[in-house]
Amino acid sequence: MEDRITIIEGPTPVFEPVSDGWALGLNETSAFSFTALTRLRTFNGPALVERCHRQWRKNEPINLHYRNEIGLEETAPILAARALDTDDGQMLLLWLHVERDDVELEIDTDDSDEEDFDE
Repeated sequence: MEDRITIIEGPTPVFEPVSDGWALGLNETSAFSFTALTRLRTFNGPALVERCHRQWRKNEPINLHYRNEIGLEETAPILAARALDTDDGQMLLLWLHVERDDVELEIDTDDSDEEDFDE
């Protein structure tokens, strides 16, 4: 289908929070969501990016269609796309609009630099 990019096999995509200024501007909405980046291996990255551009030129949305950790189908709107050639093959970078309930974020709290204030 033209209105989605589907992950046929493989693990659930990893959603990384985005902190780049340009990407933060993609998510202007009143919903509790955030912009996330996912990196996918593919055989046809430029064709998938072109599919996104065709939908956006028609002012139509395009979604990433995938299975979550428990096997249920989910979708996330694609906000931006880029294809890269790497040493391991083609990689598709997708910036997505992800609902906060859909993602579990891991926050690194390294307390090794803090001083002890025991009296």
